[in-house]
Formats: sequence, C-alpha cells, structure tokens
Amino acid sequence: MDLDAELAKLRMLRGRTPQTTLEEREGAFARLAPYRDSAINLAKFSGEGPWERHPNGDEIVQIVDGAVTFHIMTDDGPQSHALKAGMVVIVPQGAWHRCEAPNGVGLMTTTPQPTHHLTFRNRRSANPRITRSGVVFRLNRRSALAAGECRHRGDRPPG
Repeated sequence: MDLDAELAKLRMLRGRTPQTTLEEREGAFARLAPYRDSAINLAKFSGEGPWERHPNGDEIVQIVDGAVTFHIMTDDGPQSHALKAGMVVIVPQGAWHRCEAPNGVGLMTTTPQPTHHLTFRNRRSANPRITRSGVVFRLNRRSALAAGECRHRGDRPPG
C-alpha cells in the first residue's frame, strides 16, 4: 500500500473540532482496510479531535505527514507528546487520548472497535457527552472529569 498516494487522495479538513460532524469529515478520513477486529484508517486534518478511547484493544497511530501534539491519560497522570512525521505511538487499551494539530497532520491508525468519544458542546458546557456506537450518554461536569481521574487511578472510566 502506498501511504503517500492514499494520503494525497484525501482533502485537508481545516479547523477540526471535537464537534465536527461525520458529514464535515467526509473526504478527509478514509478506511483503507479491515484488520483483525479493527481497521486501518487515514486522516488529514488541522485542529483538534475529541477525547476517545478503545475498550477492546490498543490503537497504533503513525504520523505520516506534519506534526501533532498527542494527549493521553496514563496511570501516571496526563501526558502530552510532540510527534512528527515518521513517529508512531501505541495507545494502550482503554486509555483516553486526543490530538491537536494546528498546522495540519496526515496520520494512519489501526483502530480497534468500538471507539468511545467524550465531547463537550463548548469549553464551558456543564453537559458533556460520551458516545458509544451512536448512543449518547449525558454526564455532568464532575462525572466527565472523573473519566480522566479514573484512568489516572487505573480504574475504568464511565461509559
């Protein structure tokens, strides 16, 4: 598979936010192939994605082009890593994580299903949501913050 050629087929989604819809993502994200209980995906965007986790396995993220700040909740607390083209990160099963790429990034992922997302309607929202397979779970701010705190303690986040 020629990753550069596949990435060239994608449009750059500029200004991605955690609230970006599937329709807005069309043409900037692609599923290249199934792989075991997951899929190999490509994405090309600038901006930031939602907090997400994968309860059924580790995710592999390879930076193909550009750069990203990768945020992850670990057993040792929150961590941020600057990643550039040619770098790979393995996200442990169940770990909440997200990316920020203000100048744009092209990345390939091997993503186990399902994916759970934690999004806030805005930065001051008191009503964040966890989505899982199309179902929306409403949380209060304290419960949403507990998602990260639980991961920090090694417990299971809500949802």
